[in-house]
Amino acid sequence: MAIEPGDIRRILTPAAAPVTRETMRADIARMLHEDPEEIGGGDSLIDLGLDSMRAMNLVLKWSEGGLALDFAAFAENPTLDGWWALVDAAQSAGG
Repeated sequence: MAIEPGDIRRILTPAAAPVTRETMRADIARMLHEDPEEIGGGDSLIDLGLDSMRAMNLVLKWSEGGLALDFAAFAENPTLDGWWALVDAAQSAGG
């Protein structure tokens, strides 16, 4: 009996609390070893030193509660404002 890729489901636990813009800022700052206040909404996270592996880890962390987040969409606008818009939209849509 072979397992088909479509049969594999990720086990998700509901998030304890919704992701907020400030928790996102704090998570990004922690990855960059910076103060959250140093990260402006329009600052390029790439210019601040965020690489693709760290960015992917953040997106996975924020999606653990069941949010349907697409990493490619995050790569298109690597700013706190851009990322918050994606997470806020996903939360408003119910995942």
